[in-house]
Amino acid sequence: MPLYDCLLLAKPHVSKQALVEMVGRIGSRVFLRNGVLTDIKSFGTIQLAYGIKKLDGRHFQGQLMQMTMMVPPTFNQELHYLNKEDRLLRWLVVKHRNTMYGQEFINEDEGTNELMHQKGGLFSKRTAADGDEDEDEDDDDDDDDGDEEYDLE
Repeated sequence: MPLYDCLLLAKPHVSKQALVEMVGRIGSRVFLRNGVLTDIKSFGTIQLAYGIKKLDGRHFQGQLMQMTMMVPPTFNQELHYLNKEDRLLRWLVVKHRNTMYGQEFINEDEGTNELMHQKGGLFSKRTAADGDEDEDEDDDDDDDDGDEEYDLE
């Protein structure tokens, strides 16, 4: 299952108890789909770059919460009930890219380090099997051998 972040931006006057209840409802849906909540963060009240207009006025502040979870890819469709939630200004689900977890993380290159295989990396090791031994040799004469075109008089 892929890793997702669910960001919830609630109205500034919403109580902490109501936010916890909303996060709990999302968490119960995650568990019903055999998902796992890996992290929950509250960033508190934040200032918004622009006002978000709702039926009860324009809001320039909001309470931001982030939930990190491992759920099936179709889980985003189950969260569309949040569109009707009066206490939310915005919500967003973002998928983590290039994240290894489960068996992929355990069997990653049988324990070899990726930095060792990068060309030109700080820790690159070259072997005769690479066939790149002569790649670093300079064929150009870049040293100062008295070229006339660069002399200043």
